[in-house]
Amino acid sequence: MLFVGDDWAEDHHDVEVQDEQGRAVKRARLPEGAAGVARFHEVVASFLPEDAEPVEVLVCIETDRGPWVRALVAAGYQVFGVNPRQAARHREVMGNSGAKSDKADAHALADMVRTRRHQLRQIAADSDEAEAVKVVARAHQTMIWERTRHMLRLRSALRDYFPAALAAYQPLGLTSTAALALLAKAATPRAAARLTVTQITTALKGYRDKSAKAAAIQAELRAEHLAQSDLVASAYAATVAATVAVLQTLNTQIATLEGQVEAHFGRHPDAEILLSQPGIGAILGARVLAEFGDAKDRYASAKARKNYAGTSPITRQSGKSKTVHARFIHNDRLIDALHMQASAAILHDPAVRAYYDQLKARDVSHNAALRQVGNRLVGILHGCLRTHTRYDQATAWPHRQNDLAA
Repeated sequence: MLFVGDDWAEDHHDVEVQDEQGRAVKRARLPEGAAGVARFHEVVASFLPEDAEPVEVLVCIETDRGPWVRALVAAGYQVFGVNPRQAARHREVMGNSGAKSDKADAHALADMVRTRRHQLRQIAADSDEAEAVKVVARAHQTMIWERTRHMLRLRSALRDYFPAALAAYQPLGLTSTAALALLAKAATPRAAARLTVTQITTALKGYRDKSAKAAAIQAELRAEHLAQSDLVASAYAATVAATVAVLQTLNTQIATLEGQVEAHFGRHPDAEILLSQPGIGAILGARVLAEFGDAKDRYASAKARKNYAGTSPITRQSGKSKTVHARFIHNDRLIDALHMQASAAILHDPAVRAYYDQLKARDVSHNAALRQVGNRLVGILHGCLRTHTRYDQATAWPHRQNDLAA
């Protein structure tokens, strides 16, 4: 077998090929792109017997996506994508001098896959449909996170110079179309105080009881609040106008991407199974599919899927001390989606709610209970995907059916 460490950069890859004894038989710097992949195949082939299969080549790289990785997987190599933190810790085990270079990183990755491949997760090739869902679902979620960051910046600025706007627009939501339109029209306290009920009502298109809401907003904007000088307020207004423009653009693009997420997710063969799960809609279903992937046999068991999801607890034991903790190293996108699923499921599925209530009765905190609910739902999802069946409450929670009937 051959073991290859691939330290990638934007325009090149430093690779090292090791034999089974850990000897470096080849080091090379390859260009990014098709030419680099072709050269990679040539380097590997020069050290493989003629009757050897590509599966006898194990590649370790600090990423699990991109055209380069997909090309290696398509060629039949066993490719292991490792977290940079894992690679850094292995590098520390090999030597504590602190020295670092691209060649040394490639050497460490090759040694890592040679000695610890049983601890690494092999990259399994997802379908093109799942890859497409991942692209749009991650982009959609990233834009939502960006909108939240800009909203917090907007809130901070308004708090510093225009607290009346916070009081007036907070009920609408600072990222709502109406609040952004009113801030774009009048970004200073003086300008906002001159807004008429008609102007405010026009911005509240789509809201119920617009007249009462407009009157309340106008009253708040004209109420007495602490303020900055006009010069300072105008400077703040310039920054707020820029943030408002960014938020308006993000709102438009988030809505556009939401349609793309739903369209790509709807074309995936597992969409109906995911949508049948309690607490999951099209957007959450797309996120869960994107992060779990759809490669067959990627998860050997429900436990393996739970471990990857980060919902299963970990035990720390030393002597007579034994404690159970939540996993803090996990896929942030996936754990966020599963937390949202659990939060929705306890509201709409009686069996899930009964399990949550049982946990709360044991003085488990809300967040810890949601983690356990999410962990159970991941196991149920795994069973449904393995058997290609939709969620059925009686099958998923057979031990609770008598309680629910009562």
